[in-house]
Parts: sequence; structure tokens; C-alpha cells
Amino acid sequence: MNLRIHYLAIFFISFLLFTQNGFSQSTRATLPKLEVSKNHHYFTTEDGKPFFWLGDTGWLTFGKLDREGVNKYFQDRKAKGFNVIQVMVLHNINAVNVYGDKALVNEDVSKPITTPGNNFNNKEEYDYWDHIDYALDVAQKNGIYVAMVPVWGTNVSKGDKVSKEQAQKYAQFLANRYKDRTNVIWMNGGDTHGNEFKDIWNAIGSTLKINNPDQLVTFHPFGRTDSSDDYHTATWLDFNMFQSGHRRYDQDTLPGSFKEDNYKFVQRDLTLKPIKPTLDGEASYEGIPHGLHDTLQPLWKDNDVRRYGYWSVFAGAAGYTYGHNAVMQMFRKGDKPAYGNKVFWYDAINAPGAGQMVYLKKLMLEFPYFDRVPDQSLIANQGEKYDYLVATRGINYALIYTYNGRRIAVNLGKTKGSKVIATWYNPRNGEKKEIGTFDNKGTKEFQLSGKKEDGNDWVLILKSQK
Repeated sequence: MNLRIHYLAIFFISFLLFTQNGFSQSTRATLPKLEVSKNHHYFTTEDGKPFFWLGDTGWLTFGKLDREGVNKYFQDRKAKGFNVIQVMVLHNINAVNVYGDKALVNEDVSKPITTPGNNFNNKEEYDYWDHIDYALDVAQKNGIYVAMVPVWGTNVSKGDKVSKEQAQKYAQFLANRYKDRTNVIWMNGGDTHGNEFKDIWNAIGSTLKINNPDQLVTFHPFGRTDSSDDYHTATWLDFNMFQSGHRRYDQDTLPGSFKEDNYKFVQRDLTLKPIKPTLDGEASYEGIPHGLHDTLQPLWKDNDVRRYGYWSVFAGAAGYTYGHNAVMQMFRKGDKPAYGNKVFWYDAINAPGAGQMVYLKKLMLEFPYFDRVPDQSLIANQGEKYDYLVATRGINYALIYTYNGRRIAVNLGKTKGSKVIATWYNPRNGEKKEIGTFDNKGTKEFQLSGKKEDGNDWVLILKSQK
């Protein structure tokens, strides 16, 4: 064999190993680290670029998707503009993935089962954690950050399945294994009450943050609650997350609840000290029954997920997480459905709302990002419930969202310039319709044509004329 053929053979064998085993640490293209912006309201990449969090709840990705499914899911989410996927590392402490690999020894979170090597074609080498590594590599290749829940809250809240000492050892394992991952975000908790088992959640959060200070950490709380309720001043918590939940106004009888008004979480969080970014990490899922459990109830639709997105972001949130009933549980043929789901995940990824979320992201990134502030003084007729109008602005622009096409009375003069150009923005497809140019003073009314009805939502854009 001549020397050239010898080197070609070595290259070919190396290429095969690369494609079989995923992406090696040396060849993995890293994403920029995420940071909190200087004004502490938003996210930025380490190179100073705005990062608008557009998330999806792919909770059971690690456990239920094989390699082909992982590739299909992340490629689809990249194409639709998502840049964060929220995933459970351990849904249950008896977790087993699609390949039959157990995560833990005797359901003990302090004893992960790991094997030498990560060769997918060798069952003795490829384990539960290697499959997570593969998914993280695929996410990174697609420009996606993964917000990982170490252990879902019910495993802690129900019984004595996880002790503080076990949790600390487990968090140390995670911190060590993923210390070089720039596309990892940590999401402590997991649909759980933050005021319970605080010693465990603080142990996990502190261990992750102390060992990997460059990875962002938050807390995913129970429905209609907020991480700021219990952990706002925790040194490990970089930003707040609330779960606005899945109930209608009339279904929520909890005293003091914000009900469907998810923007109120944002308004409250931004008054707290120290200032931290906040966002809705779980609003009503598209395709899930109102209130979750009664499958005879109507299903939340694309217009509902749009409303939650625009309401919270215009109120000052650093992003928004979308979700779909089938995708969050990665529902496959043969699975026992939860919450009345009847759609397979690979069909549900094309639900209308999933394709519309990118227009919220594009709109936010169209304008100077870091100087954006919420400003309800722009609106002379704010309204309530589904009539509520929400406004945000920068120095040379203002955006006002109506969920049902109702008349918008604007107090002009809040932005620079003697005149403004007014345009309607369609959140379903990103199309714009110019209205005209107006003096930037006094109160001006803007009225959409068509019927006033829920889901006839639009954004009024006001730009200072150059």
C-alpha cells in the first residue's frame, strides 16, 4: 500500500467513527455562551449580539426519541426559528430511553449508569448519557441551546426518592459531564412548588452554578407560580421563569392568581431587586384541553399561544416558550396518551402555532433590542382580559398588540421625531400593511377593518420618520 492510499484509509475510518459516534469534543462547533444583558432585562451572546429566547417544550426528547427522531426534531425546530428546547434529563428516577438503557443504578440519582466509550454500534458502550450527548451535539449543530431539567419535580415532591445528599452528588455529576457545553442551560425544579424541598433545589442550583458559572440557571415552577416567589435572590438563579399555566379565566379560582394575564408576572418581576430577566416558560399548550384534565373541554389554539407570547414579551420578557400537547410528551404510536392527545409528535411539529412563533422573534430583532422597554402610557384605552392592549417601545419605535382587533387609542409623542409611520403587522405570517404617516403628538385612534373577535390579533408598529 502506498503512503497516499494509507492516509486515505485512515481518513475514511476516522470519518466512519465520527458519523457513528456523533461529534467529538475536538470537532464540535460550539455556540456562543449566553449571558444576561448589561441592563439585566434580556439575554445576549458573549459577543454582544441580542438573544431572543424562543423556546419549545420537548420535555421527553432524551427518553423517547431515537437518533433519527432527534435529528428530525431539532432540524424542524431550527427551520421554524426556535433557539431553545426545554428537556427533562430524568422524567422519572426509573428512566429508560428508547434503546432500553437505564439512567440510574437502583433508582438512585447519585449513581448514574455510565459505560466506557460511546460507540452507538456497540451496546456495551452506548448508554443513557451517551444518547443525551448525541442529542446535545445535534442541537448544537442546529444552533439550538438546550434547557435541561436535572430531575423532574414530582420525583422530589412525592416521597423520599431524592435526598439532599443524593441531589448534590447528581448535580456534581451533571456539572462535570457538561462543563464544556456552551449550549446547555440549567432549569432547576420542574413543575413543582418552589417553597417545598428548598434544601434540595438549592443544593442542585448551587452545585451547578458554582462548578459551571458560565452556564445560565433558572427554576421551572408549578402552574400559575414563578421562580421569583422563592428563589429571586438565590445566587444560583440567573433569570426568572414562570408557568402561566393552562386554565381559562373562569377555571382558575385561586386567590391572588394572575389567571390568563401572564403579562402580570413580567410586570411584577421587573420591579424586583436585583433586576433579572424573566419569561413565560410554560403557557397553555397548543392542542391541550382548557384546564388540562377534562378532555371534553375545548383545545387551546394557535391564537392563544400567540396571545401569551405577545402579551408577555411586550410587557418586558426576555423571550417566550411555546408548547404543543403532542410534542411536549413526544407522543408515538403505542404510547398511552396524556391530556387527551391523539396526534403524533412528528405531525404536531407542524401545528399552526409552531410556525407562527418565528414572527414574534423576527419582530423583536427588527428593532434596536437592548433599549426596549414596556410602556403602557402609550395606550389610552388599555382594556382587560381579551380586550387588553399591551405596548413596548424603544427610542424611535413603538409596538402595540391587540388580541381581538379592537380600536387602539395611542398617546403619541412617546418616541422621537415629529412624525411617525404607522403599519399593521400580522403575527400569523409576518406581513405588513402600511397605514400612513402622522404627526407624533396628541391621541390618535387606529382601527382595523374586519370583525372584532378573539384571534383577530395584530401589532401596530409606529416608527419615527427619518
